[in-house]
Amino acid sequence: MDGLDPMSIVVIAGLAVIAPLLAGAVGRVAKVPLVVFEIVLGIIVGPSILGWVAESGFIDGLSEFGLAVLFFMAGNEIDFKAISGRPLRRASLGWLISLAAGVAAGLLLAPSIEAGIIIGIALTSTALGTIMPMLRDAGELSTPFGRAVTALGAVGEFGPLVAISLFLSGRSPIVAGVVLFGFVLVSGLAILIAARGPYPKLHAIVNATLHTSGQFAVRLVLFIIAALVVLSIVLGLDMLLGAFAAGVLFRALLRGAAEADLELVETKLEAVAFGFLVPIFFIYTGVTFDLVSLVSDPDALLLMGVFLVLLLVVRGLPGVLAAPPGASARDRVAIGLFSATGLPIIVAVTNIGLDQGVLAASTAAALVGAGMLSVLVFPLIAFGQRRRSLGGAPLAPDRDPHIAVEG
Repeated sequence: MDGLDPMSIVVIAGLAVIAPLLAGAVGRVAKVPLVVFEIVLGIIVGPSILGWVAESGFIDGLSEFGLAVLFFMAGNEIDFKAISGRPLRRASLGWLISLAAGVAAGLLLAPSIEAGIIIGIALTSTALGTIMPMLRDAGELSTPFGRAVTALGAVGEFGPLVAISLFLSGRSPIVAGVVLFGFVLVSGLAILIAARGPYPKLHAIVNATLHTSGQFAVRLVLFIIAALVVLSIVLGLDMLLGAFAAGVLFRALLRGAAEADLELVETKLEAVAFGFLVPIFFIYTGVTFDLVSLVSDPDALLLMGVFLVLLLVVRGLPGVLAAPPGASARDRVAIGLFSATGLPIIVAVTNIGLDQGVLAASTAAALVGAGMLSVLVFPLIAFGQRRRSLGGAPLAPDRDPHIAVEG
């Protein structure tokens, strides 16, 4: 098969097994998100260091699908009723401020307007797919703190996807806006129809196949992802917009199903996503990371530090607007740090810049490097601040927020 490297597949599968073991061992000393180990291991075995895994068309396809599934899971986990009202309004206002500040910073740093817009959009992202499993494992999703962070993540993933579709599609903003409106109309109508449920016959089929080879729920998920991703691609939009909408649609379809069935379906989806496809995306992100361009250019290393600070300033500070009323200073710091945690969209945006030839390889590596550092550093500090805000109490009685965390 063209582009198929059997040894690379074995190595990546092995790294997916090793990563949680390393996270568990290191977790006794320092709480490090699992995704960090996956990326770092990918860098080590990639062309930049050991060269055991080369870039591959086959694995690249799996990686792209893993990224789509990551955004599907993010859309599927968002409870829009819980974050509607003040959290979502404040998060949206904060993102608009981030967009203006990010584009301004990008135009100052970049040699062209196109590159400046790409940098600006990258700086406005929040890695909801990375953060939500941490919040869930820490028992924070249903708290005012968790709802604020979820609102920031929802806007911080959806907003940049809209901006990508409007400004990086190669069309005029007016034409891109019309196409985007068409997609929103179709997907929104599908979600609206799904939300009119419950659909007992559909739920009965899901229940009847949960323990059989039929696995209707999982097959339905794959179909919905494929349909909306293909629709977004056909319309010339970013595929992640379709994947995110697919998650929202599937959640609406299963509304009203038995609680036990919902939990089992979620378990199966997490197994497929975080046990198979999503690790491939993060490991392959490490494999394809241009470490040579970064370390061979002192300016690029400096730029990575600048981007990391800009993530805090451009995305973190406006994110504090979504803090719940009466939030402590430590909680506000933690919310800002979570808001500034970004990687998947940064990877997607920089790839667009590289494909269009408007972003230098060293600049792209600096942006992705800053995103990696944000995933490594910001959640650690944020959870520390949250613990201190709670008086040092553990975030969850029997689950660690950083071990076995994916996304």
